[in-house]
Amino acid sequence: MSILKVGIIGQGRSGRNIHGNLLVKLADKYKIVAVADGLEDRRVRAEQEYGCKAYATYEEMVANEQLDLVVNASPSDLHFPISLDLLNKGFNVLCEKPLAKSPAEVDQLIAASEKSGKVLAVFQQSRYMPAFLKIREIIESGVLGRVVQVDFTNNGFARRWDWQTLQANNGGNLLNTGPHPVDQALQLFGTDLMPQVTCIMDRANTFGDAEDYVKIILRGQGRPTIDLEISSCSVYSRPQFTVQGTNGGLTGNTNKLQWKYFKPEEAPAQELTRTPLFNANGEPAYCSEKLTWYEGDWQFEAAEGFSMFDQNTKSLYNMLHNSLTTGAPLEITPQQVRQQMAVMEECRRQNPHIYA
Repeated sequence: MSILKVGIIGQGRSGRNIHGNLLVKLADKYKIVAVADGLEDRRVRAEQEYGCKAYATYEEMVANEQLDLVVNASPSDLHFPISLDLLNKGFNVLCEKPLAKSPAEVDQLIAASEKSGKVLAVFQQSRYMPAFLKIREIIESGVLGRVVQVDFTNNGFARRWDWQTLQANNGGNLLNTGPHPVDQALQLFGTDLMPQVTCIMDRANTFGDAEDYVKIILRGQGRPTIDLEISSCSVYSRPQFTVQGTNGGLTGNTNKLQWKYFKPEEAPAQELTRTPLFNANGEPAYCSEKLTWYEGDWQFEAAEGFSMFDQNTKSLYNMLHNSLTTGAPLEITPQQVRQQMAVMEECRRQNPHIYA
């Protein structure tokens, strides 16, 4: 099996803590041969941890190394220009989220990828979240009936004052956290149709000029309604996932899910009644029936040496290795991420009090 030579741009919370720490566990598929970071102590640490070369700039790194893949874990506002430059230079790129800020920027990246013949992959590893995969399995089994609404909730209480609170840095909850639940939501909504978007944003506990409260409603004819919330002012959070269906529902989080449903063929036969209803005693009554309910549950079980987050990341890197070595299509495409960017652009357009 081909071992791909990797260069990582950035050795911060993403480049080192997520990508670097995972890639060393996939030594049969990847080898970190170089990193680029502007801070000397990070370069020294990378040389010690990975046994690789370290450069002060990504330009130096790609000019001096033969790389099969460049991981772009630079600050968010640099994802687009650096990825574009790398594609134009003829490198395969895995870009951290957010890939860009607008559909127009994604279009430029797609065009550059097609022109160079190089792969543009996006680090949307939550597509492989075990809980989300289980949710898709339950929905696709049909036991919940037609899905009416899906809630995605990424809430907590936090005051924040770092660079990711600034619009100039592509900060804010929508671009920081949003790529994951919005990507998942669009998978359940359907990527063949642009949803109708309603969005409310607020600045609650942030010290920056970007939002830290986001409420998004996605709607479409014949599609489930999506209620997506990312809030930094929620002391009492709701379940991360809630699914409402015509035959039952599901609720839970990344570690545990439970669902409940009835089988229509076992339900009492009913028909519309326009006259008043009465109970057995002849008294006025509401509709009432007894349904046989079936229940299921699921709990995350970590693979040895891999956390849930690690497993998501491992699945994405396995998919990418297969694509780069066999030519198999990417399972997460830039075109899908473009739709995500279109939703987010509409969200900003609807909130001129924040994005003037």
